[in-house]
Amino acid sequence: MSASKTNRGRFFEDFRIDETIAHATPRTVGEGERALYIALTGSRFALPGSDEFARRLGLPAAPLDDMLVFNLIFGRSVPDVSLNAIANLGYADGRFGAAVYPGDTLSAHSRVIGLKENSNRETGVVYLRTTGLNQRGETILDYVRWVMVRKRERAAPSPDPLVPKLPDVVASDALTLPAGLDLSGYDAGLAGSPFYWDDYAVGERIDHVEGMTIEESCHMTATRLYQNSARVHFNQHAEKDGRFARRIVYGGHVISLARALSFNGLASAFRIAAINGGRHLNPCFAGDTVYAWSQVMEKHDLPGRDKVGALRLRTYAAKDHPCGDFPTGGADVLLEFDYLAILPRR
Repeated sequence: MSASKTNRGRFFEDFRIDETIAHATPRTVGEGERALYIALTGSRFALPGSDEFARRLGLPAAPLDDMLVFNLIFGRSVPDVSLNAIANLGYADGRFGAAVYPGDTLSAHSRVIGLKENSNRETGVVYLRTTGLNQRGETILDYVRWVMVRKRERAAPSPDPLVPKLPDVVASDALTLPAGLDLSGYDAGLAGSPFYWDDYAVGERIDHVEGMTIEESCHMTATRLYQNSARVHFNQHAEKDGRFARRIVYGGHVISLARALSFNGLASAFRIAAINGGRHLNPCFAGDTVYAWSQVMEKHDLPGRDKVGALRLRTYAAKDHPCGDFPTGGADVLLEFDYLAILPRR
């Protein structure tokens, strides 16, 4: 009898420290991805939406949205990592590299950097560093995530626990700006905000005001756009017998909505340069309305650049809870996302 030709996914005991996993299905991206991403999130940031705005800043065309790139690279890794996952737990030490333009082909690989069995011996946490590349071999994204994965057999032996030490904040000198970027042509009116890096203060809190209700069609389309094959997001027949008896909205879609909503208050934050950390605090489902707010945690100069600066932002997303009271915890809070955004300076 021949071995099965289908992929049922890895279990916790199938991962090995320092193993490198080359992910299948490279993806050539184009204007279709850009348009569909805007349709799904309502994102209004000028740089990834306008070739003419991008050319004003010295770029050849509008790059794809940073969170679209993140989700596409994440999707490459799912069949090798997350088919038997219970939950994606967090992110850290993420760095965006070369800008992605229509016509680029994206691929990814991951290295296992940590393993820790849970006390119930039924699950374990896998830590991976995933790297996304373009067709020229340039790094477009590099980040760490950790995910809780089922064990195939409760009694299966597990390796000695290894939890990687990760930085709290990506260093400013590790940030990459798009090649050719020149802020001398920046137009605040076209960007949608009169506020520059100089106008934000450490500790400032910004309520992004608007909310967006997630429909089944929205999160299902997003999941398929990224080719994320984790059944907890798309297979209702299987999930009707799961923990929640329904599909969970992919956490990357919640991050994308929070980023899109942050346009109201942070429209001049034209690029995400780094992901310091992120946690999905509660599950999100179709029918939930997502709101968001952000706090300025730190301000950073960029070595050798006097026309741009970085803000360390911590954005929270909440469901069915307008964020005028700036919630940070409780059953309504979906997401805590800590990142470095690039803004023009006066």
